[in-house]
Amino acid sequence: MIAVKPPAPTRTAIGGESDTLAADASIQTLLQSSKPNRHAGAAKAPRSVLVTGASSGIGEALARCFAQEGHRLILVARREGLLHELAKSLRDAHGTHVEVQPADLSRPGAAAALAARLRRRRRTIDVLVNNAGVLTQGAFVDIPARRHRQLLDINVAGLTAMLAAFVPPMVTRGQGRVLNVASIAAFAPVPSLAVYAASKAYVLSLSESLAEELRDSGVTVTALCPGITATAMFDRAARGNARVARLPGLLVGDVREVAAEGYRACMAGEVVAVPGVLNRAATVAGRATPKWLLRRAAGAIGRKMF
Repeated sequence: MIAVKPPAPTRTAIGGESDTLAADASIQTLLQSSKPNRHAGAAKAPRSVLVTGASSGIGEALARCFAQEGHRLILVARREGLLHELAKSLRDAHGTHVEVQPADLSRPGAAAALAARLRRRRRTIDVLVNNAGVLTQGAFVDIPARRHRQLLDINVAGLTAMLAAFVPPMVTRGQGRVLNVASIAAFAPVPSLAVYAASKAYVLSLSESLAEELRDSGVTVTALCPGITATAMFDRAARGNARVARLPGLLVGDVREVAAEGYRACMAGEVVAVPGVLNRAATVAGRATPKWLLRRAAGAIGRKMF
């Protein structure tokens, strides 16, 4: 999360030309203002970047970040129409190569099938951005078992399958980058977001484990842990919960700033990135707080918000 007022709810990827240009200009400004990193020279070379969940939200914004820096893109999501619209927008704005690969990564075998298609087309993936994910809010006992399973199929199983399909070739080549989109919810239990928070804790733990496991391989793994961010997912949550809709703008991050921080951290090879001063303070405080107290505090907040 970045502590700023959220942008207008209009989706920039499918809005008018002025909306698209404004979004790209904002991202360009954010990228230019990011602090330099020790890998800056390597990051300049165009790379082939696969972004899942690219049709909207953080995934779309990350695709814009990579396109503005001249990288080639492969966009993956279930909504093929939105992917084609985004691809055209990126080609028109940046002249970069953009390929669309519709896929439902919650289905068993989908990641392996995607990897096989790309191998047949002789596509080498240099950067994997695992952004695809869903959120379910409400009391655990009130949510049908199939919805719990659907969330885990994409947030956990789908992400793991993508890593299994694309990381080994990176290790063989001796280079590559992975950006896994987790959440600030990964750092603490979140009643009423119990399964979602648990799934993001899995993503964070797996990312940190792989980052250390692959330390000398030439492959870096980064976990991006944003807070509440102004995306279509947030809009859906707000429509279903008046308390979420009343959250002050200070607590809702700008998706473009979150994506710019994720891009910077990924290209710098950082292991964990938490956008926003308030979010970073919360994670530090959370890790220093006894588990029982953190659980009680999260419960009190969760009951008020959800």
